[in-house]
Amino acid sequence: MKTEYEMTKDSLDKLLNSMKRVPMIALQCGNHRSQQERANDAWKELGEKMGFDYMTVEPSNKGDRFFRAVSSANAKG
Repeated sequence: MKTEYEMTKDSLDKLLNSMKRVPMIALQCGNHRSQQERANDAWKELGEKMGFDYMTVEPSNKGDRFFRAVSSANAKG
């Protein structure tokens, strides 16, 4: 069962910043993670902080700061 969560504005800003494009040359040099990897990392960190399984996130119709996900307690059994 999914629970609705609301992240803070700071968390939303961090998440959006993680999704910004990196110039292709930076990726080719091997010093930067891809846009998808950085977004996944940000969701994982937010999940650990707020207690949800970041792989189960889906949008909510309430706005950018709201989303639904399975609670970590429920995900573990």
